[in-house]
Amino acid sequence: MRHTLTTIPDVIVFEPRVFEDDRGFFLESFNQKSFEQVTRQHYDFVQDNHSKSSQGVLRGLHYQIQQPQGKLVRVVAGVVFDIAVDIRRSSPNFGAWVGEVISSDNKKQMWIPPGFAHGFLVMSDSAELLYKTTDFYAPNHERCLSWNDPEIGIEWPELDVPFQLSNKDKQGISLAHAECFA
Repeated sequence: MRHTLTTIPDVIVFEPRVFEDDRGFFLESFNQKSFEQVTRQHYDFVQDNHSKSSQGVLRGLHYQIQQPQGKLVRVVAGVVFDIAVDIRRSSPNFGAWVGEVISSDNKKQMWIPPGFAHGFLVMSDSAELLYKTTDFYAPNHERCLSWNDPEIGIEWPELDVPFQLSNKDKQGISLAHAECFA
């Protein structure tokens, strides 16, 4: 599996080898040994999530202040703009973000380690994401950064439809007022 370090080196984009012919395709979506060689860390994935959303749905920027989750995200239908924001105060990249278009066509996966907020915008008519997490969902510890915080300055793609956010995501707070990691 090929990998690319992003401008925040802890966030990694994986591109699996795809074997395609007129019958379809085959790919290895995860290999623990390869993953550990690239990340130089051992993570136990404990939960797999499946999300489906319509075009214009923006989810995030989510994180858990306790039981932080690393996420290995892939899209099995559609196209999304996937975002990771470094919220580790000790990091030289604190407050920086990276984004990647991941889709069912390009088959890329994005590794977002613990200590990051995560969000995505659905660019296609709909999209389905699968993601593995390194800790269990803990709603009492979930936090949400504002998707349009000018201090972070995410450059979201323009769409012909308005962004749709949940009430929780509409109430996201600024990085300046957020609980962050040490």
